[in-house]
Formats: sequence, structure tokens, C-alpha cells
Amino acid sequence: MNLPHMTSGGRRAFLAWPVALALAGCGFKLRQTPRFSFKTIRLAMPASALMQQLNRELTATHQTRVVSDPAQAEVTLISTGERRERTVLSYTATGEAREYELRLRFSFRITGPDGRDLAPPTEILRRTDQSYSETAALSKAAEAEMLYQSMQDDIAQQVMRRLATVKPDAPVPAQ
Repeated sequence: MNLPHMTSGGRRAFLAWPVALALAGCGFKLRQTPRFSFKTIRLAMPASALMQQLNRELTATHQTRVVSDPAQAEVTLISTGERRERTVLSYTATGEAREYELRLRFSFRITGPDGRDLAPPTEILRRTDQSYSETAALSKAAEAEMLYQSMQDDIAQQVMRRLATVKPDAPVPAQ
């Protein structure tokens, strides 16, 4: 289609409308901040980078307050384990590690003020592969830290989405 009276920017905008309409018609929308059905939450977990990140994200929603007193909490997120793992995937001909698999596991329970489970016990596992070279050991250690941070970000987002599904007054879901 030749539109001589339009500028190139106008043509792009004109041609972008069908794409925008198709995306809107299929139900696509950008991810929103989760909406929680509770106003207060207690994080019963050891002080860790993941706990700090969850605390920041929950506080940033401006709809949920993180409390330390169990009597004030409508919901409690209880960490039952957080573990970093690293296993060798492949070796060089000389027997040195060439590639690692990095894993980050986080398991938790969500309980109400009376201690009953509001969601089944859950474990989230994130994994990624990392190439390795002994000659670049320091940079590979920094790379591994960045990969663990990225996995931690993913886990925090998944926990936030799981918390958004919790209804403190609903019956306990079956496992």
C-alpha cells in the first residue's frame, strides 16, 4: 500500500494500529503489580537477599504492609528452605570442569493467623547452565553471582504471583 501523502513516521503509526488491535483483541496486556486479598504479611524466613527482595517488593505495592508481629499478620510466608546448588555438567579432556549447572531452590508455606495452610507447601526451582574456564575463574565467579541474582529475581516474582492467589478466608486447597 503506497500512501504518498503521509510521512514515514505517519505511515509507521498507521501500520502499527492493526498490530495494536490484534494484541488487544487476544487479551494481551502488560504484567501488572499483583493485587493481594490481605493487608498485612509476615515473612518468617532467615535474613537473606531473597527475604530482603520480597520485603522490598511487598512494600513497593503500597497495598500490603510487612509486619514482624505474628498477631498482626493476616498471612505468614514461612521459608522451609533456600538452597544454592552447583553441579558439574561436563569436563575437559584434562578433567577440569567445563560447564556447571547452577540451581536455586526455595520452598515455602503460606499460613493464616490461625496457623492453617492457605496454599499447599511449594518449592520453586530455577536452574541455568554456566560455561567455566579455570583461566577466568574470578570473572566466572562474578558471572555465577549474577546468574544466581537473576534466578532469585525470578523466584521473587513467582512468590509474589503465588501470594496474589492466596485468599485468607478461603478453604484450604487440596494437595
